[in-house]
Amino acid sequence: MDRLSGLDASFLYLESSAQLMHVCGIIQLDPSTIPGGYSFEGIKADLEARISTIPDFRRKLKEVPLEIDHPVWIDDEDFDIDRHVHRLAVPSPGGPAELAELCGHMAGIPLDRSRPLWEMWVIEGLDNGRLAIFTKMHHATVDGISGSNLVSFLCSLEPNAPLLDIAPLGERYGSAPGDWELFGRGMLNNLGKPLHFARLMVPTTKTISRTIARARQGTAMAAPLTAPRTSFNGNITGQRSVGYADISLDKIKEIRHAVEGATVNDVVLAISGGALRRYLEERGELPESSLLASVPVSVHHTSTKTGGTNKVSSMFTKLGTDVADPVARLKQLAEANAHAKDHHKAIPADTLQDWAEFAAPRTFGLAVRAVAKLRLAEKGPVIHNLVISNVPGPPVPLYFMGAKIVGFYPLGPIFHGAGLNVTVMSSNGQMHVGLIACREQMPEIADLAAHFPAELDDLYAAVIG
Repeated sequence: MDRLSGLDASFLYLESSAQLMHVCGIIQLDPSTIPGGYSFEGIKADLEARISTIPDFRRKLKEVPLEIDHPVWIDDEDFDIDRHVHRLAVPSPGGPAELAELCGHMAGIPLDRSRPLWEMWVIEGLDNGRLAIFTKMHHATVDGISGSNLVSFLCSLEPNAPLLDIAPLGERYGSAPGDWELFGRGMLNNLGKPLHFARLMVPTTKTISRTIARARQGTAMAAPLTAPRTSFNGNITGQRSVGYADISLDKIKEIRHAVEGATVNDVVLAISGGALRRYLEERGELPESSLLASVPVSVHHTSTKTGGTNKVSSMFTKLGTDVADPVARLKQLAEANAHAKDHHKAIPADTLQDWAEFAAPRTFGLAVRAVAKLRLAEKGPVIHNLVISNVPGPPVPLYFMGAKIVGFYPLGPIFHGAGLNVTVMSSNGQMHVGLIACREQMPEIADLAAHFPAELDDLYAAVIG
């Protein structure tokens, strides 16, 4: 048994039929490298053998009576691989549009909370002879780093090589404890919350004071609630649209070295800002002020917490969508992000995790329903326009059950008020861009995806020549 952290549990409490809190991914594979050739049964058997050694794939939720505390993880003693690994064929003609439409449909289907919170769909029939794996994992179980690590457990460095020997994220979770035991533990945890709250007030007050001082000096990160409204900033539905693109990591690194003070992440954000500028401009929707992105930041290496899988903070950054010149946009972003990173470092790494311990299922559930019913996301200021996340991936080729990975496109969750998520993952010299949005707000997300390579080319030409 292992109790969920407050931050992990908050993703359960925030979920609704429209606001789905799972993270997805599209893994494109070259099946020609599989020893002995591809078969669905062969991949499923290999997955089952590997998953049997990884406790995180076999754990499921158990609620605490009266919901007085966060749920716990326990072993699924009736685990069945057939409930998690499925087979599909993409509709004819099997091109990128058909694959994206199919994945968008599956991204809008919630996970079954009575089972371990993950699924994989093996997709056949692609016109280029490839396979695709559509993965789905609940955010309560993974963040960007831990999700990438979990998938890497299923990979190897060569088609015939042993799978990567990485320590599992946790030990066996054990059988289900009794309701009285869970109730007693929950009562004890609640008794300590007033003291925990008091201890958080002093450092939190200091953080707020320092933030105000930074804002006065012009060295604070961009402020939330200052974003312009766009067509993807309102109430979302449960329908999803998906897009993806590949851009050159080598070109991004060349640009980074050529522009003083820039980082790889700055270049990615500048490209994202340029792509969004193009998308909004061609629709006559480009705001005069810059779009504001929420950028998740991993604190795995600085957090003092030992439990929980989500170890993340966040910073806000303006994307320079109001700047036409791509080089000027990048320089502006690099300068602003340098201040934002200093500001973020001054905030204790565990702040979000500490305050999330006070998350309550009923309170969060009522809040989500109120936002949806009263359409609060369409009234008042916009907190931020979208989420942009950069997940580091392996610098070498990887093989998934013997098949070479040729593309891995992560797809994060979207929220009421911010109906677009852009997540990029580096892998073997490429940057794979995954986009997911509310289908009603952004039905033509492929148009946005197509602007990423074009924007990189223009930035590269302007910087490198």
